[in-house]
Amino acid sequence: MMDVTLQNFETEVIEASMTTPVLVDFWAPWCGPCKSLGPVLEKLEQAYEGRFKLVKVNSDDEQQLAQAFGIRSIPTCVLLMEGKPVDGFMGAQPAGQIQQFLDKHLPAAETLQAQAVADEAQQHLQAGDEHSARAALEQALATDPGNDDARFDLVKLLIGLGELAEAAALLAPAMSRIPVPLRFEAQTQWLNALEFVTTDPRGQWELAKFDELIGQNKRDFETRFAKSRLLIAVGEWEAAMDELLEIIMRDKKWDDEAPRKTFVALLELMTPQKPKAQDGTGKSAGGIELMGKSAVEEDPLVALIGSYRRKLSMALN
Repeated sequence: MMDVTLQNFETEVIEASMTTPVLVDFWAPWCGPCKSLGPVLEKLEQAYEGRFKLVKVNSDDEQQLAQAFGIRSIPTCVLLMEGKPVDGFMGAQPAGQIQQFLDKHLPAAETLQAQAVADEAQQHLQAGDEHSARAALEQALATDPGNDDARFDLVKLLIGLGELAEAAALLAPAMSRIPVPLRFEAQTQWLNALEFVTTDPRGQWELAKFDELIGQNKRDFETRFAKSRLLIAVGEWEAAMDELLEIIMRDKKWDDEAPRKTFVALLELMTPQKPKAQDGTGKSAGGIELMGKSAVEEDPLVALIGSYRRKLSMALN
């Protein structure tokens, strides 16, 4: 438990809630029910072993914060996750009811354990230790099969190692969902391209052979699509998207929209993940300006992705 003020609220509550749920207890020294609720909350924080963070706001001293949250009576507790209030309760509730409230929102202990292992895997990957990263990600999935981040990272690692069958088996549970999560659909398209170059004779062609056939017939979509898969497999994703656009502009519905689906998959695979603590405006999740205009300067990769999104939109219209 810690006391927070307007000065440290952004860091200790808004930013902290991006990774760990934060329960804010609005109280006052003269409030009798506040004095009985406080020890209950502190015991629960210890019992939950890091699954949430408890902070206290003296609503008399921090009236601006109390007004911002619309506090009308105390004690009032507000739970924040990912920078936003998600739920709350008023009054000195018994421990059992507060546990029910917390369990409705907090990740299970197994989920947190799996995420910690997945984070460890990222450290191994940054150090170039793929073997340890793989072991950590496999452990994370064994602990929490619903950890999509660990599944995505492990599939990506397996594809990079050329273990395509293992990657496909790992993707199967995600691909059986309705709707299929876009990032797993994207990985499936990538996997299909890699399998194409190992199973289809055209996967061994020189690019010049594709270009020769396309030069003879601009609507030879089979050849264009095969060429795009070869380009994907060798990492020439921009060139692959250019080829896919040629098909889409001529026939949007060809092969059940396979070119469009592949194009979208490449955009998804190329798009970097946004840092959780900030959005694209240069402000924190709490709306406070952090770095001025420099924070919103567009990354070259983001600009490239944006240009291809516009090209696809134009081709589809």
